[in-house]
Amino acid sequence: MKKIDRTRHPDLLELREVVATQLGKQGVVILPPMDIEMSSQLLLALGFHAQCCVLDPWYNKGVGGVREDYDDYLPQLLRCVAPLSDHVFLWGFPEIVARFVRILPEPLTLKCWLTWFYKNSPSRIRGWRSAQMTCLHLTTPAAVMHVENFLNDVQRDKMQQGKLMYIPGPPSVIEESLLCGFVGRNEQTGHPSQKPLSVIEKTLLMATARGELAIDLMSGSGTTGEACMANERFAILCDISDEYTRIAEERLGIERMKVNDSVLTLLASPENRLPQEGVALPAKHPRPAALRLQNRVNQLNLEIE
Repeated sequence: MKKIDRTRHPDLLELREVVATQLGKQGVVILPPMDIEMSSQLLLALGFHAQCCVLDPWYNKGVGGVREDYDDYLPQLLRCVAPLSDHVFLWGFPEIVARFVRILPEPLTLKCWLTWFYKNSPSRIRGWRSAQMTCLHLTTPAAVMHVENFLNDVQRDKMQQGKLMYIPGPPSVIEESLLCGFVGRNEQTGHPSQKPLSVIEKTLLMATARGELAIDLMSGSGTTGEACMANERFAILCDISDEYTRIAEERLGIERMKVNDSVLTLLASPENRLPQEGVALPAKHPRPAALRLQNRVNQLNLEIE
């Protein structure tokens, strides 16, 4: 393990310890609003590495407007998060994200093309309207697939006995209604492109085991954080918008952290980075699995040896 020079990086060490402590107390850390280039550099400098990253940018159509530099912007987002996570789930409309499949930055490769299918899309468009969204499941060579989180009781028993002939994963199509109107009223936060909790959960469970870490640096109203809290995963969230950060704080009951400017000035130099080997997540998640999920024996309480 690389020895840390505590006299050279006292501010980074202190902040890393604060983040780890807050994860142990709350399960989720919300960073102050900042753009993804800065937040990703901050996590790199602190030495954090996640098993799962949710990447949900504006889709260059509809809500959020259009960026003329989107063809350069999206690969840059992937370059920001690639060193931070083994799995990356990139959301977008299929006609937009399709052209990025062949130009993924190393070491990311396409694992699976996921489709979120919904029937209740409100639209005034005449003719064809979108009833789906795409999620590119991208992985690094270190990524571990957790298909065991989707086994039923019989399949799990057979796996433990060494008799399971094949391991069925979840389908690549997720059918779930949009959160609009009266649908998902109890989940709605006011964010214009909020995804259902169950959609994010499926990707989270594919990429993580209990007690592992997910990051979402374009976190919006905090759906990834709630999915992690409900499934005993740790999460670090950040969003550039102060408004959406406030929504996430209220939704999760967690206040954003403070990050001193003195730390942010260190991010420009790659030399100011702590080794990832030094980060230790808490041994136990502080929040038990949500009551509404405790009957999902195929997703929780799995003890795979």
